[in-house]
Amino acid sequence: MRARGLLGVAAAIVLLALADWALPQILNRYYLTILVRILVAVLAATSLQLVNGFTGQFSIGHAGFMAVGAYVSAAFSVYLGAGWLASLAAVLPAGIARLAYFPLPLLAGGLAASLAGLVVGVPSLRLRGDYLAIATLGFGEIIRIAILNVDTVGGARGFSLSAPAGVDLRYEGIGVIGAVVALSVFVMARLVYSAGGLAFRAVREDETAAEAMGIPTTRVKVEAFVVASFFAGVAGALFAHAEGYVHTNSFTFVRSFEIVAFVVLGGLGSLTGAALAAAVLTAAPELLRGLGEWRMILYSLLIIVTMILRPQGLLGSRELSLRWLRPRSTAVAGRPG
Repeated sequence: MRARGLLGVAAAIVLLALADWALPQILNRYYLTILVRILVAVLAATSLQLVNGFTGQFSIGHAGFMAVGAYVSAAFSVYLGAGWLASLAAVLPAGIARLAYFPLPLLAGGLAASLAGLVVGVPSLRLRGDYLAIATLGFGEIIRIAILNVDTVGGARGFSLSAPAGVDLRYEGIGVIGAVVALSVFVMARLVYSAGGLAFRAVREDETAAEAMGIPTTRVKVEAFVVASFFAGVAGALFAHAEGYVHTNSFTFVRSFEIVAFVVLGGLGSLTGAALAAAVLTAAPELLRGLGEWRMILYSLLIIVTMILRPQGLLGSRELSLRWLRPRSTAVAGRPG
């Protein structure tokens, strides 16, 4: 089962790498931009699912960690990476040099966001319910306002990924970005459906009972928060390098609420549900753009009608897998196929 899973992931990564070359030949820049934004939304939503869906904590400041990842990775590329990329390009073909360099800003953004998640998570995850939601929202805004006042990363002007000597720091490869997102979701699935991941769901189901059974609930919640922050930072880094420009307006509390909507609409406790909802809700405004001012009304009605008809979310706590929809009791006991 494990070998087949790894083989499937490897095949998916190869296909996505091929898509990196083929899709720009078929689609124009507008559609490629929408696809990248869908992939970023998928990664942001699945990472928040670790906290909100699997550990039962209600965090609504996720955009703040995306901002940390976006700005740190952008600053890394502009102030350090440009020289490294130029050195790599001097000895390697340009495409391979960019591919070899690209993981570095992603890791920088992810690690910075996970550190911010640790700093925020230790004090705030001792709170519960509404108090935790308000605390995370406040921390998210503190992060955004702090970035807004740092001139090194552009301040209120925003920060452009431009470097001297004509080094192009942007990365728009749809296939590679898709491979990063697929690998990240795979890692999160392995984490939550492992034996250690049972502690996440034990905290969600009954925190008091879990603590009575010897599970260090605060540590488990902080671990989930740090991992979720890491992948939110990677999502922010992908966004920054695909857009080539970052501004704090992209990471307001509205963005945090959008990510929460992806998680709730997809179904709490379902990674694939969050990914599906993120893809649908990110694509819907663009698909409805021909309707002008009516599109956001229809977009809102789509969400309302879906929540009335499926209050448990699109997939509930089930996962889409090769075995199709697995019942909840089985999904809790094992891994998705």
